Amino acid sequence: MTSRSDVAAIIDHTLLKPEATPADVEALVAEAKELGVLAICVSPSMLPVTDPGELVVATVVGFPSGQVKAEVKAAEAVRAVADGAAEVDMVINIGQAIAGDFDGLEADIRGVVEASGDSLVKVIIESAALSDEQIVEVCRRAEAAGAGFVKTSTGFHPAGGASAHAVALMRETVGDRLGVKASGGIRTVEAAEEMIAAGASRLGLSGSAAILNSL
Repeated sequence: MTSRSDVAAIIDHTLLKPEATPADVEALVAEAKELGVLAICVSPSMLPVTDPGELVVATVVGFPSGQVKAEVKAAEAVRAVADGAAEVDMVINIGQAIAGDFDGLEADIRGVVEASGDSLVKVIIESAALSDEQIVEVCRRAEAAGAGFVKTSTGFHPAGGASAHAVALMRETVGDRLGVKASGGIRTVEAAEEMIAAGASRLGLSGSAAILNSL
């Protein structure tokens, strides 16, 4: 079994529910500090975060559909970084991947990477909605565009969240050059350990406490 501290060190403690309030974010920050996780991930409207302490602050752009004009995603990233986001989790235009417009998809990612400056960009590929071939090509394009991570899911798509198969395929594609973040539907220790074993170097969790307290 993976140690509690090892798992905590790769968790993005996440609150992206549309009904979340500023008080909920304050509670998230307090819980994240208590749990000793790496990062928090909140909606861009909740930035800047008051007193994050040592926590890495992440946010999302083009979330959750990805069907936003590329220049709007880039503008979101500029504002997010100005508001204190050290990491930016962007959603690809999933329709571009399915239609085979990988040049357009790569340009979309590159625009966010450039707009994010020194902040780390994680590319949410919505793996459950893509074929294996599409997953591989999207990961290649994310790397070519300068992203730091590829990420399985928003957690909001009806096709589902993270799978060990997708994580393993993503890790195989990017090697040790990029990080791989598993997110969406990871609610048990067993699921978390399965994702880590498949190659995940970061976990996006809303139920971090339940998982960590089981270790």
